[in-house]
Amino acid sequence: MSDSEFDVPAGIDVLRVFCGPDGRHGNALGVVRDGRGYPDEAPRQALAGRLGFSETVFVDDPERGQVDIYTPGLRLPFAGHPLVGTAWLLDLEILELAVGDVFARQDGEFTWITARPEWVPPRTLERYGSVAEVEALTGPPPGEGWLYVWAWEDEAAGRVRARAFPRRDDNITEDEATGAAALLLSAELGRALNIRQGRGSQILTAPAPDGTVEIGGRVVLALRGKPAPYAG
Repeated sequence: MSDSEFDVPAGIDVLRVFCGPDGRHGNALGVVRDGRGYPDEAPRQALAGRLGFSETVFVDDPERGQVDIYTPGLRLPFAGHPLVGTAWLLDLEILELAVGDVFARQDGEFTWITARPEWVPPRTLERYGSVAEVEALTGPPPGEGWLYVWAWEDEAAGRVRARAFPRRDDNITEDEATGAAALLLSAELGRALNIRQGRGSQILTAPAPDGTVEIGGRVVLALRGKPAPYAG
């Protein structure tokens, strides 16, 4: 889907997060700037399902950075690309989640967030023997549960080739760029990574001595939503 093809209600911006060096690819993200228009979980889940993005963020307090994250089928306590995108869009240094505060920073063309691996919902990280094996997959491998397959592209340089398959009951067959899984992989390997995922998205990671991991990438505004009047 091209940037001009997004069909969203008023008040919703669409971003592409973790774009490649050429500004292409990245994972689409819907950001509802005023979450009051969707006051509780049911309408939020319905909108996330209608939009069909891998995640949609509802901003409940833009100054404090209070946000709420949904996939087309469930609510998430934490997710990487929605937080990187929202921090970039609202120029925030802290995002408030139920699991804890996520710190954000801007560094040139990259936006970074710092988070803890224990905040990430469970994922299976499966190493493949070669980049060719990762790229040969035509769909999710058999099995259940969230799967992140990866292979070294250049182990000495920390370069990884990855693909992600949620394998859940929604319309997301393959996730284009998955910050949470990249965070887990970086924590497991104990080193900084430069990950090429999906069609050509890029995710950078940097683990810290305190057990946190930074994940960073480029963000592009794909569609600026028209303001939505709030009649609350």
